[in-house]
Amino acid sequence: MSTEAITELAIAGPNLAEFEQARERISAVVDVTPMETAGFLSEVLGSPVFLKCENLQRTGSYKIRGAYNRISQLSAEEKARGVVAASAGNHAQGVAFAARELGIAATIFMPVGVALPKLLATRGYGADVVLRGHTVEEPLRAAAEFAEKTGAVFIHPFDHEHVVAGQGTVALEILDQVPDVDTVIVPIGGGGLTSGVASVLKQRALLEGRTIRVIGVQASNAAAYPVSLANGHVTEIKTQPTIADGINVARPGALNFDIIQKTVDEVVTVDDDLIARAMLFVLERGKLVVEPAGAVGVAAILSGQIKNAGKTVVILSGGNIDPMILERVIAHGLAASERYLKLRIPLPDRPGQLARTAALVAEVNANVVEVLHTRHTGGMQISQVELELHIETRGPEHAEEVLKHLRDEGYEPRIDF
Repeated sequence: MSTEAITELAIAGPNLAEFEQARERISAVVDVTPMETAGFLSEVLGSPVFLKCENLQRTGSYKIRGAYNRISQLSAEEKARGVVAASAGNHAQGVAFAARELGIAATIFMPVGVALPKLLATRGYGADVVLRGHTVEEPLRAAAEFAEKTGAVFIHPFDHEHVVAGQGTVALEILDQVPDVDTVIVPIGGGGLTSGVASVLKQRALLEGRTIRVIGVQASNAAAYPVSLANGHVTEIKTQPTIADGINVARPGALNFDIIQKTVDEVVTVDDDLIARAMLFVLERGKLVVEPAGAVGVAAILSGQIKNAGKTVVILSGGNIDPMILERVIAHGLAASERYLKLRIPLPDRPGQLARTAALVAEVNANVVEVLHTRHTGGMQISQVELELHIETRGPEHAEEVLKHLRDEGYEPRIDF
């Protein structure tokens, strides 16, 4: 393939030489993360699947790559002024860690409701953390104001060439570990990781005369890229709440969009139920803890949206998750997989009904884990009570068996979501 074609791909961002230089620059502080086979996903997709485990990276995500590559190239005068960033978690930790390693003062603005483990980790790396606002946009504005006031260098989480070059080193490792890869699936927020990874893969594919597909995945409640790509320009959207807070970005980066528009073959979206199922799936089958944003690639495979992928690598972009949130996500994932049923059952108000209902559930080998018995639910007759049962099942078919057995015995169970 011609040099001109490769230059066209690289024109908006780093070329292959710059990605290789970034890899050398960050090698002292960044781990080469494992590439794990995923037979459980290979069965779903019908072709070999591998997991690139950036959830096992230092600071718990790939973000350290771009942060270190960016900060290490500051001039001596810029380093003396310190750095500032805004983040709900992973970028904050990446910047704080990189600044500590390079002996630079760091100030990080984080939203008030940030998960405690992320807050403590960022402070633990030596950064001065300032809590401001309740969304990512408010800390971003505060960080920009701080930079203007103090002269500190603002480290953007994705929209900078040096950040893109650092994140793209993930793709260099993928090519070393799975040289004949056909498809790479990448989470997308602002686009730093995806633009770096896709640029490397497409440039190398052109050099080698082959095809590598790149599929980006966004949370459906924060999917700015499908809209922007359809419009042909960066478009800001109004995001909705999502458990994938690490990729909850309303506006693509300008540099990132230019690269992704040229290099990414497809962008798909997944909802929170699918993400929760994917996290649970990877936890149970892969023995890996992955944060919601890091699990969207797995969710895309489980959703059936990925077809004819050949040898596939899924990037697990991070593993930073509050244990309290993990507990809720596991419960949600169980419910989404129909392995956890919450039923409401109206019953006659007479002795023995609770025991009878529990016995019926046991007869089909399901397990009651929680019970609420009340006379005060609206819409019931005065002679009725309502039973709320939380039941563990083995999956959709078993859940349907439980419901059928209760109905066959004259009960009217309703699934409560």
